[in-house]
Amino acid sequence: MVAMSVTEPSAKAARVPARDSGESQPLITGLHKGQQTKAAIVDAALGLATQIGLEGLSIGALAEVMRMSKSGVFAHFGSREELQISVIREYHTRFEEEVFYPALEKARGMPRLKALFQNWMNRTSVEIDSGCLYISGAVEFDDRPGPVRDALAGSVKTWLSAMYRAVVQAKDAGHVSSDADEHQMAFEIHGLILALHYEARFLKTPGSIDRANAGFAHIVARYGSQDGASANPAKVSRITRSGHSAKPVPATKE
Repeated sequence: MVAMSVTEPSAKAARVPARDSGESQPLITGLHKGQQTKAAIVDAALGLATQIGLEGLSIGALAEVMRMSKSGVFAHFGSREELQISVIREYHTRFEEEVFYPALEKARGMPRLKALFQNWMNRTSVEIDSGCLYISGAVEFDDRPGPVRDALAGSVKTWLSAMYRAVVQAKDAGHVSSDADEHQMAFEIHGLILALHYEARFLKTPGSIDRANAGFAHIVARYGSQDGASANPAKVSRITRSGHSAKPVPATKE
């Protein structure tokens, strides 16, 4: 299984210079067309998977959507399992592009941690309607060992490791209390997203997005350093370690 890449920015794919000789051009063009076709199949498969789940994917159903023969689709993947893994990789790549990489433009510490959460929330807000492959896939493959489960769990773990690292960096920067439990903080942030999907997508609870944002603000305030460097912009009440609310902390510029 190819390792997921959220931990570090992906290396740019090397560009192969065009040859002057026209002899290899048909081969290059053919390969390029094949890659485009495979990318289109994966895109269609991802759209299906968010609606019917990874387990619902089949070569036949995809061939019908793509208006291709089953053998034509099969030639690009070789098996239904490889198709499912390709979909997971594509979903993860898009997740990185929308959530992780934009956050790297922010300074290490609380600015980056907040950006990661906000980008995650932006994507989650859309997936309330379309579905999250990480969550639906976990339900389908939680007790089914194999390459598909490994690919899915690997991508989730890689992303959660990136979130944990952002928490550690915030602590190193003095934006999080020195005695804070980084694993617990990251766990609670992840829990907010899971709760949001359940409340908004399954239960259709009004105001779920606002509650998730407020929950993150409370986490930041509760784990924040004493100098107030991590005060949240929502001006929610700071929660002390004893669990009682203190006076609201004014927003600070980062």
